[in-house]
Amino acid sequence: MTTPTTSPIDTPTASTVPTPSTPAQARLYQQLRGHLAALKLHTAAEALPAVLDRAAAEKLSLTATLERLLALEVEATEARRLAGRLRFASLPTPATLEEFDYDAQPAADRVLITELATCHYLESATNVLLIGPPGTGKTHLAVGLARKAAEAGYRTYFTSAADLAARCHRAAIEGRWAYTMRFFAGPTLLVIDELGYLPLPAEAASALFQVVAQRYTKTSIILTTNRGVAAWGEILGDTTVAAAMLDRLLHRSVVLNLDGDSYRLREHHARTDTLRRATTGNTRRPLS
Repeated sequence: MTTPTTSPIDTPTASTVPTPSTPAQARLYQQLRGHLAALKLHTAAEALPAVLDRAAAEKLSLTATLERLLALEVEATEARRLAGRLRFASLPTPATLEEFDYDAQPAADRVLITELATCHYLESATNVLLIGPPGTGKTHLAVGLARKAAEAGYRTYFTSAADLAARCHRAAIEGRWAYTMRFFAGPTLLVIDELGYLPLPAEAASALFQVVAQRYTKTSIILTTNRGVAAWGEILGDTTVAAAMLDRLLHRSVVLNLDGDSYRLREHHARTDTLRRATTGNTRRPLS
């Protein structure tokens, strides 16, 4: 009998792998592994020896043994799917909501953010607007919410406003406009980061409006901006487009206003103070 391949995660020793007592049982064992492999249940095929061994030791029923075996396959499948969703999401940082510093950003509504983390807002195509000056945690929250959505099984995509505009501009030149619009319409959650940091030409503002319009009442957008809604006419260069976009975004929306000092500047000042104290301590000489 050929020694079966076992899982690298939970590999039983040769003495503990259940050995079929008859040639007929050996054939059935190999056929079972072959069936699992043919069905592309590779995790189950690799785990089969360990599962059978434990089933014998614990005197599990056939139903319980099968459930334990397939549970491993389901877990592995879900992990692969999550990894694929996270790759597609293109999140710029590994930030999570659990890491968000509420003490440094007291304006952040912890109860509301906790509710958003359940992803219920996606079921009603509700939008989330994160408004505040640079360095107040808008992108961190956007990434954290996008990660929660991916983990919950929703297709998610993250882009900056500038990158979205550039991609639409290239699509118009290359004759791929319809394809690009379908791409941005597809994800259940689209995150558009940093609106207002860079000026948008007229065609970019038009492209952004079309993306927002085609997702209206169908799927959700998280948008971060350093400018209040009153300044969007200036950002987009057209008060009519700005009003139409805001009308669609705010119809079903949650707005979080963040303020305070930039966390990047706070970290910079903290590092500077630490370095200054260390340097002063190292160079201080006793008085003679």
